[in-house]
Amino acid sequence: MTPPGLHLAVAMPCKPSSLSRDVPLGGTRVAMTLLACSDAGATYSVGSLEAGDPARVVPMLEAMASAARVNLQARVDADEPAAVPGMTPHAAARLQTLSGRLPDGRVAQERLVLFAHGTRVYQAIVLAPALDAEKSSAFVASLKVLP
Repeated sequence: MTPPGLHLAVAMPCKPSSLSRDVPLGGTRVAMTLLACSDAGATYSVGSLEAGDPARVVPMLEAMASAARVNLQARVDADEPAAVPGMTPHAAARLQTLSGRLPDGRVAQERLVLFAHGTRVYQAIVLAPALDAEKSSAFVASLKVLP
């Protein structure tokens, strides 16, 4: 699937809903477009925002990584450079696996991919009580930035 306006190809295992909202990030509010759906107890989402200035891309990627950890009160179980075809290389582009708790106290795991293309910043997430390694890997592997 190619979500309108995101310049990204992604295979989601369910039909996503789209929404846009302002989110607090890095001490400011930014407009973020999200696609999300649920399948077999897991939530799959892809979000995107426009940093506007190349100097803001890395701080936005870092702020998104921090927000993911805080939202889950999480520890980072795995962390490696993201490798999404077509992305702009940045040291802050990461593929992480997090373990923590949702605000209601339920245990959760998250597979998080943070990357950018130019000044557009992306976040792809699989969130579940326990990650299905095969499904989360397939979701991550399907990501591709389009020209």
